[in-house]
Amino acid sequence: MARVLGLGGVFFKAQDPKALAAWYQTNLGITLDPPYGDDCFGASLRVEGLPADAMQVWSIFSKGTEYFGRPEQQFLINFLVDDVPGLLAQVEAGGGKRLGDVQEESYGTFGWFEDPEGNKVELWSPHGSEG
Repeated sequence: MARVLGLGGVFFKAQDPKALAAWYQTNLGITLDPPYGDDCFGASLRVEGLPADAMQVWSIFSKGTEYFGRPEQQFLINFLVDDVPGLLAQVEAGGGKRLGDVQEESYGTFGWFEDPEGNKVELWSPHGSEG
């Protein structure tokens, strides 16, 4: 049987995709690829060199979940990062809005923020990978 091997990408809409992509590049250190046409901007994030305990998670939440932030938000991006508190500080300095406190779980450190267009984003660092 054919099967899924991993996440191939995360795609979402923005009011100003070029500006929002540039914001993510400046404040999260994402190196952008050349544009994919006139209205698509993004990055190819390679898996080489990730911590041994890193993983890709696929989850389906109930329609009424409050975990994604605004009720109309239909997705939640979770970025695997090297330093959750440090990245949250960068995001705040760059105009993002920090949401709540950093949380320690048995499987890593978590933090959340809203980007300039109001999308809630989750940051995760597995234990042993914090910089």
